[in-house]
Order: sequence, then structure tokens, then C-alpha cells
Amino acid sequence: MSAIEDPVDDLKVTPPKTWATGLPAVTHALEYSLGQTSPRRTALTLLNINQPKGIDCPGCAWPEPAPGKRHMNEYCENGAKHINDEATSRRVTRDFFREHSIAELDGMSDYWLNQQGRLTEPMVKRPGATHYEPIGWDEALGLLADELKALDSPDEALFYVSGRLNNEAAFLLQLFARAYGTNNLPDCSNMCHESSGSALSETLGIGKGSVSLDDIHHSDLVFVVGQNPGTNHPRMLSALEETKRNGGQVVAVNTLPEAGLMRFKHPQKARGIIGRGTPIADQFLHIRAGGDLALFQALNRLLLEAEDAAPGTVLDRGFIERNTIGFTEFAQHARQVSWEDVLTATGLSREEIQTLFERVLASEKIIVCWAMGVTQHKHGVPTIREIVNFLMARGNIGRPGAGVCPVRGHSNVQGDRTMGVWERMPQRFLDALGREFGFTPPAHHGLDAVNGIRAMHEGRAKVFLGVAGNFVRATPDSAVTEEAMRSCRLTAHVSTKLNRSHTVCGDTALILPTLGRSDRDVQGGVEQFVTVEDSMSDVHASRGKLPPASPDLLSEVAIVARLARRTLGDEPDVPWEEFERDYGTVRDRISRVVPGFEDFNARVARPGGFHLPNPVNSEVFPTPSGKAVFTRNAFTMPHVPEGHLLLQTLRSHDQWNTVWYAPDDRYRGIHDARRVVLVNPADLEALGLEDRRLVDLVSVWHDGRERRAEGFRVVAYPASRGSAAAYYPETNVLVPLDSVADISNCPTSKGVVVRLEPVRASAPEQARTSVPEQAGASVTETAAAVRNDAGSTSWDA
Repeated sequence: MSAIEDPVDDLKVTPPKTWATGLPAVTHALEYSLGQTSPRRTALTLLNINQPKGIDCPGCAWPEPAPGKRHMNEYCENGAKHINDEATSRRVTRDFFREHSIAELDGMSDYWLNQQGRLTEPMVKRPGATHYEPIGWDEALGLLADELKALDSPDEALFYVSGRLNNEAAFLLQLFARAYGTNNLPDCSNMCHESSGSALSETLGIGKGSVSLDDIHHSDLVFVVGQNPGTNHPRMLSALEETKRNGGQVVAVNTLPEAGLMRFKHPQKARGIIGRGTPIADQFLHIRAGGDLALFQALNRLLLEAEDAAPGTVLDRGFIERNTIGFTEFAQHARQVSWEDVLTATGLSREEIQTLFERVLASEKIIVCWAMGVTQHKHGVPTIREIVNFLMARGNIGRPGAGVCPVRGHSNVQGDRTMGVWERMPQRFLDALGREFGFTPPAHHGLDAVNGIRAMHEGRAKVFLGVAGNFVRATPDSAVTEEAMRSCRLTAHVSTKLNRSHTVCGDTALILPTLGRSDRDVQGGVEQFVTVEDSMSDVHASRGKLPPASPDLLSEVAIVARLARRTLGDEPDVPWEEFERDYGTVRDRISRVVPGFEDFNARVARPGGFHLPNPVNSEVFPTPSGKAVFTRNAFTMPHVPEGHLLLQTLRSHDQWNTVWYAPDDRYRGIHDARRVVLVNPADLEALGLEDRRLVDLVSVWHDGRERRAEGFRVVAYPASRGSAAAYYPETNVLVPLDSVADISNCPTSKGVVVRLEPVRASAPEQARTSVPEQAGASVTETAAAVRNDAGSTSWDA
């Protein structure tokens, strides 16, 4: 048995922090790192992470400064934890699987599974077996290939990709899937930023952001909407600090007060250690969940009215007439926005919005950043289209210091999509791929993540291959997803560590262990490197520095190439063996298929790599009309029945994607517990619930099915009125599979209607929870701290 203990919830609450990072972040990062591996290995990873000839952080996709401008410690607390969680000295061997049945493993927490360490050899669960057992690589890949070849149609297979996959392996995987005959390539973007891609492709013609790190530094005004940089992209705070030091302003739009957006203490500078740090948000708009569309519609109405009052001084008529279509229809619609609707939807005051508007008028260069607090709503796509309207109205697209900035949450999620991992790649990409490799890729669209779950559940998809990631825990409607996975004939996962997707598996299941980013990758005696693309379209190399966790590991490139060769044989004529021996040959082929990657090998060899061109920044818009598109977006807001709240799922600070490293969320003052729900005190009073009351979270969808997450502690917290917040993946069970964003099909994990159903507690439990914590958070004090540190705001409690 492993010595790792599974934490038990023992909730302690302290006041939420009003600043982020500083010395505590350094201490926590080192404590976790040294708890995973040796001082020497920790030093190797931390001195090489995010360096020009080092390891790309397998965490978030925030870009690094140019070579020569990087700090020797170019990483954040979470990046340090993430890289050393991968570099751990703990190992999962065949003895472990012999000692633990699959049922026993499925009863353990995500934390416990992750903490067992790195996988070391391929494992198989055979039909009817209760345990995994060892299997050789040839037999494992042959078993998977035989299942693929036995399917009645290639569309009965799913090839899922997580954002940590490198460009070379991603390109080969989509090539293999399409040569096999399917476009079933769901990826993690389907569940996170699909709304961004849908909205930006429609309006600007390219589904990526348009700004660079230098643009952030020199912007007059940066909006941070539906995003928590302090936890999810901590290095963004140093960029926003630079914005402030260059005279720019930052506006935070969020349903929860976020410590990093109040004050930032840079851990690599003296003022961040011994000083008070830098206030980040000049104005903090404590918006109601789902109210962002209404806010930007109000700003657009104000822009039009200001232009009416002073013609030629507010809007950028030259940009509009030169580069856009649809402005007249947009303007006619925007003038009809009701202030009553806006104030109801946002929960803000007219004065707060007017103050924000004055900041807008005083700014020539504006950037809007957003993340899943925007994308994972039913109206996520219209909201982003309205943001584009707002920026285009004053010409804030394409100019330095201005533009759209969707902030991706996973290392190479943007690169995977660039490489072709998408179920709906444009025909021009498919044509280029077919010309290069001498076959005709399937033209019909494949299945995304949500539709892939439906297909497995209904028996239309029978084989699932997941490359990186933890599909079972990342997806919505947990019970339905688990039923879907268990109905498959075979499930296979290319992984570095144990996770829930290995315990919720098909009739036959394979665990295919792979090298991590931190591992050296040697093929044919030659050390290889891989490449990634960050959130701002910079492409650079990543080179592992540590000995592989086991001699029985294969790289992701090798696994895909060998599987393709076993499945496809010589048709089409693809040099899979050559690709495995030399990743440079993969990059040569990418350079002939993917626009912007010409002369790939030479350009990526430069320190820092290269930047992919974005036509939007040259006022070229690859839409059907050749123009950027103003849109009309019907006003909408979430409607919540009386006695219910709108739940948003979120990460704790000590968490990366589906895996948590400790049961703490110290910036929000939550310790030793994950099953908590954060609710505004006024809402608790209206619902007749006491602070720390034990409740079940219950969501009901129009299918009449009740979904329940049991045993959560209510914590009084300055959330916006009418909303609640709780950690995922524990609350994914509450998100119906059919609750998706219009157009993008992205699960609406930030807009789930729930009721809080009290649980009868035992007498000792009632006695314990009725006593308030000595250091319990004061909502009034927290609100005051936000006003003092982050500008004006309004609070409903």
C-alpha cells in the first residue's frame, strides 16, 4: 500500500486575501517541489523551465518575454508545482496494479491517484478482469490497432487530445485519424475556449487572439473579464504590473473578488517581497454571472451616444468604413438596449458603468482579455461578438496596444488546433494535408467532446483513444460520461500519471505511459526536441532535461507513429518510422501543410522561436466578405427561478486542470476542504441557510433528470448576488450534457441553475458547524479591502 493519505475534508476558513504571490508563493512552490523530488531535480526543472533552450511549462499558455528579457526564474508558483508534479520521483509499477483493483482505485480521490507518481510500463485490463496487468508495447499497440481495424466505420472511433500534447505529436495524430478515415478529433478546446474560436472566426476571420505581450505592456486600458489570473495564469500579473508602470489602467470584471487582481507582489523583485506590491485593478466591477453581454452592450450604446453628441470624435470612422460590414445594423440594435435590462443583468450601478465608460473614452489603445467566465455561458459566443463590436467601434483591432485576447488555460491547446486537431478543420487544410501525403481526407465534420460522449453513450462510438489529459474528469455530466466510457469496447489513454480516466474504462482498457515535458527524448541516439504554441501565437522549442521516469516509456510521437503503422500499413505512403526517428522530418511536413510554418526547422532553432503572423494586425480579415463583421446580438441573461442560484465551477488555487495538489484555496481563505460552495451572505439569508451548513447541490434540467452533488459546506463569501461558486471536477456532475453554449457547443459550466438542499446533520456535526471560525472571513472587511486596493466597486452584502 502507498503511504500517500487521501485528505478528508475538515473545513477551516480564513479571511480572503487581498493580494497575491509574494514570498508565500515561493515557499509553497518549493515545499511542493521538494516533497515530490530531490533538490537536484527540482533545481534542474526550475532553472530550465520557460528558458530559450529549456522546458516549456506544461501548465498554462501565457507567453514568455523575449530572450534577454526573461528572469532566470521565469515561472509562477503553479508552474513550479506542475513541472515538479510531473518530475516526481514516485513511481507506479506493476506491483501497484497487482495490489489495487480497478474498483479500489476508482474509490480514491483525484489527489490520491495523482500522488502515486509516474507510470512506468504499458498496462492492460482485459474483458472481465478486475485488475490491470503488464503488457508489452507491441502487443498493446497491436491490440488497439486490431480493434480500430475491426470497427464497421472509422467514425466509430474517437481520438481525444489534451492541450499538453506537443505540435509534432498533434500533427501526426490528426494525420493518422484522417488517413484512417475520420475527423472525430475532440479536444479540450471544445470544453473551454470553443466559444472564442466560434465568435472570432465569424467576426474577424481567425479564431485566435490578436495581441502580443508587448501590446499588453503598452495598452492604455486592459479589461480582464471572467478570468482569475492569480490562480490560472499567474505570470499574467507581471504583465499587468508592467501595464500599470507604463501608465495604463486595468479593469477587472468578475463575479468574485480575486486577490491577484487587487494587488500583486512580484516575487522576483524587492518591492514584491518587502513592499506592498502593485495595485492591479483600477476599477473592480462585481458583475452578476452571465452579465458580461449586457455590460458591453451598454458600453456600445454609450459610444454611439457620445459620437452623436460630438460627431467624428469618438468612433473610428476610417477603420469602420475601410474594414468592416454590418455597422449600421449593429448601431441600430445597440441604441435600443434598455438600461433597466442592463442594470438587472449586471447587478452594477449606472454610476459604475459611467465611470468605466469615462476610462474608455480616455484610452486610445484598449485590450479585452477573457477566459472561461465568458466562454462557458449559453450566450458565450454573442458576448465575445459584442466585445469585438466594442473594440472595432474605436478601431481597437490591429493597432499596437489594442485587440482581442482570449487567454488559453493549457500549454499547447492553441498549437494543437493549429496542427489540425479539430473536428471541423477548413477544407483548405484538408486539401493541403491530402496533397502532401497522397490521400483524400474525409470531408464530413467529426464529433466534438459533447457529441463524442453522446456517441459512446448511444453505442455509435466504440473505441476511445485519449492522448494526454483526463477526459472523464474534464467533461460535464459525470454520470453520463462514465456510463459512456464504460460502454466502449476499448479505451486507451496515453498518460504520464494515473488519473480517473484509467479507472472508468471500457471492456478492454490500455494505459500507455509516455515521456513528460521534463524528460529527455532520445531517438536513434539523437536527442530530440518538440515545439509548442502559446496563447499569443509564439512558437518555440521545448527540451526535456531529466532522465526518463522509466526505460519502458515511449514519446507521444513514437506512440502515434507506431500505432499508425500497425493500423494503416503502407496506405497511404507515410514515413512513420522516419517521423519517429527524427522529429525534424515531421516539422518539414508541417511547414508544407500549415500556413505560417514555412522553414519551420530553421525558424524554431532561433532563441525564443518565432511569431505566427495574424492577418488581422495588417487589416486583413479572412471572412467570406473580406471584412470584419459587426454583429447584432440579442440581449439575454440567465434566468434563475426563485429559491435557486446560478452555479459557476472553478479551480482552487492549489489545482491544475482536474488535479488538485492540496485541499486548499488560500487566496479565497478555504483550507482543508474541497466540497464547499461560496454564496453571498444576503442569498444565504434569503434561502434560510446558516454559514457552514451542510447541503446537497441539486441541478434540474428540462429533461426532468435531477443531478446531485452531495455533502457541500456553505461558506458565506462576497460572490455576486444570485450566484454560487464551487470547485470542479467535483461539481461537473451538475452540468447537463445538453447544457451547452449556442453555436460553439461548449458546456455551460459557469451557468448551472442549482438549489441548495439542507442535509440533516448529526448532533456533534451540528454543534461543530454552528460555532463560527475564530478567523472567519468578514464579507464587509473583504469588500472594503477591494475598494481600497482595487478601486471602486459595489457589493450586495
